[in-house]
Amino acid sequence: MTKRIQAKHKIDRRLGENIWGRPKSPLNNRESRPGQHGERRVSKQSDFGQQLKAKQKLKGYYGSITERQFLKAYKEASRMKGSTSEHLIGLLERRLASVVYRAKFVPTVFAARQFVSHGHVTVNGRRVTVPSYRVRVGDVVEVREAARGNPMVMESVKSSERDVPDYLDVDHAKMTVKIVRIPALADVPYPVQMEPNLVVEFYSR
Repeated sequence: MTKRIQAKHKIDRRLGENIWGRPKSPLNNRESRPGQHGERRVSKQSDFGQQLKAKQKLKGYYGSITERQFLKAYKEASRMKGSTSEHLIGLLERRLASVVYRAKFVPTVFAARQFVSHGHVTVNGRRVTVPSYRVRVGDVVEVREAARGNPMVMESVKSSERDVPDYLDVDHAKMTVKIVRIPALADVPYPVQMEPNLVVEFYSR
């Protein structure tokens, strides 16, 4: 087991939720926090504690995104007209790694980051190796020919573990995906409840 897989399982247990909805999450067998005192009753969280957990959960869901990147996305969302929390979700879902994951080209958000970093995808015909690259509505993301026969990719495409959301137009035969509209919170198939409104409150303190 790699260090990254161990780390993401720790995230699940620390937050007390199977945030990716994966069958191998330790929470499927044990609903407690890590450590010898994990079974102890947890006291009621303060408002700050609830806001912090909401931030950690949403940030953790997107895998290897750094605090600096996450804060940058929040600040950008806060400058846009309308709901900051909805804009934040839209920005996170338009990350190239997120689009690759949602299209089911890879099995996990961590694999999506590595897949992009290794140069296996193009955007509008141009190879992009930056997982945080912002995909725009109408852009065509495509898996490069050399990577289409990758066993991980083939297995992920055939997996029934999750569905492709309707704000993406995916062609698994051609291994392409296009964003048809910017998703709202209600459109994103999170396995657990996300509370971006609490994330906004956390950063607005």
